[in-house]
Amino acid sequence: MDRDFLRDRSVLVMGLGRFGGGLDAARFACRAGARVIVTDLASREALAGTLAQLTDCPIEYHLGGHREEDFGPDGADVVVVNPAVPPDNRYLAIARAAGKHITSQVELFFELCPACIVGITGSNGKSTTTILTAHLLRAGLRSEPRAVWLGGNIGNEMWLSEVEHIQADDVAVLELSSFQIEQLARIHRGPHVAVITNLTPNHLDRHGTFEAYCDAKESLFRHQPLDAERPCVSIFNADDPVTRSWYERYLRQPGRRCRLFSSDDVPPDLAKRFTLPGQANRANLAAALQVAEALEVPRDRLAPAIASFRGLPHRLELVREINGVRWYDDSKATTTPSAVAALEAFSCPRIVIAGGYDKHVSFDDFAAALVRCAKAVILIGATAPKIAEAVRPRNPDDRLIVQFADGLPQAVAACAALAEPGDVVLLSTACASYDMFDNYEHRAAVFRAEVDKLA
Repeated sequence: MDRDFLRDRSVLVMGLGRFGGGLDAARFACRAGARVIVTDLASREALAGTLAQLTDCPIEYHLGGHREEDFGPDGADVVVVNPAVPPDNRYLAIARAAGKHITSQVELFFELCPACIVGITGSNGKSTTTILTAHLLRAGLRSEPRAVWLGGNIGNEMWLSEVEHIQADDVAVLELSSFQIEQLARIHRGPHVAVITNLTPNHLDRHGTFEAYCDAKESLFRHQPLDAERPCVSIFNADDPVTRSWYERYLRQPGRRCRLFSSDDVPPDLAKRFTLPGQANRANLAAALQVAEALEVPRDRLAPAIASFRGLPHRLELVREINGVRWYDDSKATTTPSAVAALEAFSCPRIVIAGGYDKHVSFDDFAAALVRCAKAVILIGATAPKIAEAVRPRNPDDRLIVQFADGLPQAVAACAALAEPGDVVLLSTACASYDMFDNYEHRAAVFRAEVDKLA
């Protein structure tokens, strides 16, 4: 496929998204010479921020709902689907019945990108691992005529729109969600270098079971290009029983090089340069180092790159210290394992704000960690009763203080009333934010604003 595939064709972008999920695909299709229609369930007012970034593109908008005729026999030639749209969506069924070409941002990128692609997935740590990998590669390959591109399920990076500038000797580092990997499986494509950080139950509201979720993630490895000119490298977490079993399964497959990583693998001279706290972050570093080694980054360039890495916003990010109490924004901890990792990153007394959107996962492990590690937990959102119920049998002597708050401002006030000098307050909710906020960044902004009021 090349860009001319879309020239003079009608392209329907399904799902622009309030946070720009379809922005990149819409801009790419316009630049490729297509007649572009964008359809989204949200209103023009709700999408105002994204629409403002497309004012230079001749796009027809059908907002506030989808129209069957856009997907039917007289509709668009090509449908580009946002990964948030489930495969069994009824409008996609109409498009399939009409013989339309259904694709996605990630499928188009894989079909058009001439460079080595590094694909990173996992339940937790994949964003940090992706950014850290790109950071190490940029430092390590700086003297070579190779650019390192960053994209995928991370921020609003315009990666598809830039594919025409990517050269064959470059490296593209992508964070890939289970939804995007499902889309790639339709065309039996995978990255040259694939990494899985770990696997814990997540997105069960979409996948149904943990087994189905794992199967979606494994497609990243199942469809790697074994007969490509570039080596096929598969990198697995040695400490995760599921990913370790995948390593054993793929180890002897011809054309594939398998590697393991563990948080204990980081050489001491590199570990001491790493500023991010906790064992989970050391595992992220170990995974990134495996990618750097696979792509032959000179080792003497790694230490300064590691020392200069400062992490990502909303991942155990210190907001401020007030009267001896440190307040941390870990709003990106939208799963129970990531919140447990945050709890275990500290040894001082911890007060935690937890709860949010219900993805139908168990809170047993998180509850056990709260009782083991925390001084108090303030519960918010739809899952507050479920977390409290999981805590109750593990907290018979009420050593862990459990309180409920109507919202984040009230939760911050409750934390301030309980906190003493030397304590840490963690916004580490173990849940997504959609029941109360636009996204985890919005949740973080509210938290930080409330903390600032305490100063």
